[in-house]
Amino acid sequence: MTKKEKVAFVIKTLKELYPEIPIPLDHSDPYTLLIAVLLSAQSTDVRVNQITPLLFAKAKTPEAMVKLSVEEIREIIRPVGLSPMKSKGIYGLSHILLEKYEGKVPKTYEELEELPAVGHKTAAVVMAQAFGIPTFPVDTHIHRLMYRWGFSNGKNVVQTEKDAKRLFPEVLWNDLHLQIIWYGREYSPARGWNIEKDIITRTIGRKSVLKGFNS
Repeated sequence: MTKKEKVAFVIKTLKELYPEIPIPLDHSDPYTLLIAVLLSAQSTDVRVNQITPLLFAKAKTPEAMVKLSVEEIREIIRPVGLSPMKSKGIYGLSHILLEKYEGKVPKTYEELEELPAVGHKTAAVVMAQAFGIPTFPVDTHIHRLMYRWGFSNGKNVVQTEKDAKRLFPEVLWNDLHLQIIWYGREYSPARGWNIEKDIITRTIGRKSVLKGFNS
């Protein structure tokens, strides 16, 4: 297969597997999505979805969030990990949204990445899922699969994002981002990987990845 044919195979297979694409993090608007994505750093979506209802029952707007103390936020979100940094980030960005953006979540990388505890990936997820702006957020699943499929060198997520945006049509970026995440979880995990279930890697994967399975 040529690389173009491999890309087409990935798009076709993912569309067949995930014609309807669920959003992993529960949210009701751009602000609650921003908070949920921030909380998901080095945690699981399942854990975050267990904690956000508790947090949002107390505060689901910037106005309500700044009425809580950092300590109160930290106590609620403690189970997701990194609670000292995340609680300060949630409190701080809520203040900034009120002071600078009339309580609304901005829509650009530059504005989002200026908020406390908001990095490039968090900004990209919010832009894609809250506003429909084409981005290609790279998490561990996408980074792993882009390497396994021979689409990126695995060097770092910055390079992986560049390669993904170069290979896939922009109109599909937001869907593919989620489809690849679900595929990675269900068919091509980091641990307990069963190559027989992983049709995409089995079909187009790089030789160095498949070597151990084919020997």
